[in-house]
Amino acid sequence: MTLPRVLVLHNLPGGGSACAESEAGVLQEAAAVADALKALGVPCRVAGVRTPADVPVAVAAGDEAVVFNLVEGFRDRSEDANFVPAVCRSLGRAVTGSGTACLSLALDKWRSKAVLAAAGLPVPPGACVPPGARIARGDLPPPPCIVKPCAADASEGIDAASSVVPRSGRGLRAAVRRVHERFGQAALVERFIDGREINVSVIQRGRALEVLAIAEIEFVDFGRGRPRIVDYAAKWRPESFEYAHTRRALPARLPARVAAEVRKLAVAAARAIGCADYARVDFRLDRRLRPFILEVNPNPDIAPDAGFTAAVAHAGWRYRDFVRNCVVNAAACLPVARPRARRAGPAGEVLIRATRAEDRAAILAFIEATGFFLPNEVAVAGGVLDSALGAGHGGHYQSFTAAVGGRPVGWVCYGRTPCTAGTFDLYWIAVAPERQRHGIGRMLVAFAERLMAEHGGRLAVVETAGKPAYESTRAFYLRCGYEIAARLRDFYDTGDDKVVLVKRL
Repeated sequence: MTLPRVLVLHNLPGGGSACAESEAGVLQEAAAVADALKALGVPCRVAGVRTPADVPVAVAAGDEAVVFNLVEGFRDRSEDANFVPAVCRSLGRAVTGSGTACLSLALDKWRSKAVLAAAGLPVPPGACVPPGARIARGDLPPPPCIVKPCAADASEGIDAASSVVPRSGRGLRAAVRRVHERFGQAALVERFIDGREINVSVIQRGRALEVLAIAEIEFVDFGRGRPRIVDYAAKWRPESFEYAHTRRALPARLPARVAAEVRKLAVAAARAIGCADYARVDFRLDRRLRPFILEVNPNPDIAPDAGFTAAVAHAGWRYRDFVRNCVVNAAACLPVARPRARRAGPAGEVLIRATRAEDRAAILAFIEATGFFLPNEVAVAGGVLDSALGAGHGGHYQSFTAAVGGRPVGWVCYGRTPCTAGTFDLYWIAVAPERQRHGIGRMLVAFAERLMAEHGGRLAVVETAGKPAYESTRAFYLRCGYEIAARLRDFYDTGDDKVVLVKRL
């Protein structure tokens, strides 16, 4: 396929940062990606941004269809970089890497640990200590512990000399206080797994996630008194002992059973967090070779000397092929991020966009006009709409409107199913009666499914009524590729079953 023009977007180092080395590394990434695109013959532009306000300006300055997102943080609020994918998509661009929801979740180590644990994946026990909170010994994991910021990446805030605490007490309190004072955020106190450190590189091809390689970080000549961890110095300070004495073994020398388990867990973890395109999952193996997931890193460092890049080469990929794969994945979403004009008789040009407050009355009016829904059901739709509009992109309900000439003619709403890994509910879909039978419903379903898949979705679920009046609705979902998975007799009323349809994404 011919690849579209690409904007390589990266943050500019702020200068004076306590973690300036990790900030500067993004320039190497941007140069490497731009060189790869040029080698592929893909027109590209490179732009650097210093603040969130710079992002829409940089994107709108060109007509590139795809943004290769390398923005890792901003000087004042590093976490605002998580919103870059959403900003780009709101401007009609497709974006490489993981989306805003995934990036926000992964940056919060405490929330992401909870999600992994809820998915049944092994994580070290831990506790979150917000600034100003008392450290209750009963809430802490058994020592030894490692203390790190809850919302920082690139090993920022991790120091072998002070972050690993052998016992509870004064040393632990001091380590927590350092995080509070330096980073102004909660500290994660986690059981330190004293064993082997494993990095698993995961890549997305099409809709499938696969493991590229399993690497091990070896700690050479560390001795008994030096914690075997990859701290900030080991990653970013070439003059340090830690940097000079940590080396990457690729592939990791693991028993086949352990390697197979780590591969399975890495893919499951990346799916649970909602990663797209590429990710790295970090593990520790205890002395019995039991794996524990430390964290999931969406959009990891892809500079030429980075571990992920080494995994790409080890798997037999050229760097340019990896870059091309990311752009291909993003370009596949262009009909979602930048819907093309579609004509189907009188339907006209259909644009699918995020639902706005001013859409509410029109949506409820055509839901009622379909004649399928009782007044109480229309009221429920109004409540869902209000929740979606109030919470915005980060809320549970994800709401989108199909518009023709600016006028709402269709609505779809979906959300992640609680307590599942990668399952989404397609809650509502409705099309104005005068616009039905022109493909708008199928466009809305396909739109929602692509976004679900982008956020790690593997299964879409629809619940509808089983009475004869809903036969056309059930037939519609069957045409969209859904299968009837269950039928609950007399669920809604006597003679009115609940029909559950599912589709693998």
